[in-house]
Amino acid sequence: MEDKDLMEKELLIIKGVCDLYLHGTIESTTAEVHSAFKCALNESLDIQNKLYNLMSEKGWYKTENVEQTKIDQVKQKFTTNS
Repeated sequence: MEDKDLMEKELLIIKGVCDLYLHGTIESTTAEVHSAFKCALNESLDIQNKLYNLMSEKGWYKTENVEQTKIDQVKQKFTTNS
């Protein structure tokens, strides 16, 4: 298996972990549980960010630039609906 494939899988796993920790933080019933989930979430987000940056540096995580007109259209849509 290639390094790129391994990192893609790792990134998907850590994104899922972040999602679980986020919901655990939101749904926790005590301050102690909330704090534990929040700490785990922050650590997982740090790992996710490092993986993303490494993949981006290697050209393995491509992002697409959006035209300013499309951004303006979305902004206008939500400004009008407010």
